[in-house]
Amino acid sequence: MTSARRTSYGVKGAPYGFLLPATILFALFFALPIGYAVWLSFHKVKVSGLGLGAGARKEIWAGIENYTDAFTDSELLDGTLRVLGYGCIVVPVMLGLALLFALTLDSEKVRLAPFTRLAIFLPYAIPGVVAALLWGFLYLPSVSPFFFVLDKLGLPQPDLLSGGPLYLALSNIAVWGGTGFNMIVIYTSLQAIPAEVYEAAKLDGATPLQIALRIKIPMVAPSLVLTFFFSIIATLQVFNEPMTLKPLTNSVSTTWSPLMKVYRDAFGTGDIYQAAAEAVIIALATLVLSFGFLRAANRRNRQEAAR
Repeated sequence: MTSARRTSYGVKGAPYGFLLPATILFALFFALPIGYAVWLSFHKVKVSGLGLGAGARKEIWAGIENYTDAFTDSELLDGTLRVLGYGCIVVPVMLGLALLFALTLDSEKVRLAPFTRLAIFLPYAIPGVVAALLWGFLYLPSVSPFFFVLDKLGLPQPDLLSGGPLYLALSNIAVWGGTGFNMIVIYTSLQAIPAEVYEAAKLDGATPLQIALRIKIPMVAPSLVLTFFFSIIATLQVFNEPMTLKPLTNSVSTTWSPLMKVYRDAFGTGDIYQAAAEAVIIALATLVLSFGFLRAANRRNRQEAAR
């Protein structure tokens, strides 16, 4: 009887044993850092006297003071507005190209489809910092081969690292690196559509363009929602591209994006408490926007299913 009980307990506890390693890793490298950041965001350092000697600097409870300072910080607000403008360029262009490439590769007349898929996806495999360095080299007039050709042809040489063109330069790096991943997601969904659907549409006299607009795009709508969701998160957390191009131009400040502001406060000025509050605000904003978008998309899907 005892042996049977132990066997029963062992069988019931087996799933928890399999989950234990993942749970420990999640707690150590995800939950614990988040909790520590939240804890830091409600504290600050109080300096007594000249700040010298033991006990001159004490960590005290600050309440919501760090959050109040973050919401009234003009640099953080300006960085947020810049990122929103950057996202208005990146997201529609990247997803539009990804959808176009996926529909083209799904066509029956396309040739060298495996090579084309690899060529489009390959930029995604390049680390973001390396991609930013590569494009930064191409943007610099003194070393860029494109500017050399424009100079020889007597054509004007645009300054891509200042003013309005800077947004296009940064957006180009993100589009170049992210289109391939989104294309693969959409293309995989297209491959899952039954061939009978296309055959029935052809029998009804539908053209390839009509099949793409009325069948393919509506049926891959969940994949479009997913890629849009990922793109929004990546846009709000943009860091590599402007941080890598910053040494190449004076137009990219240390607070160009919200995450660059967090980095500057944490490692530049040494105010980890203010940086923690800003990081929590960015995380909550990303969560709210993502949850709101997914909820709206699910509501629309339920309405369409009810029809």
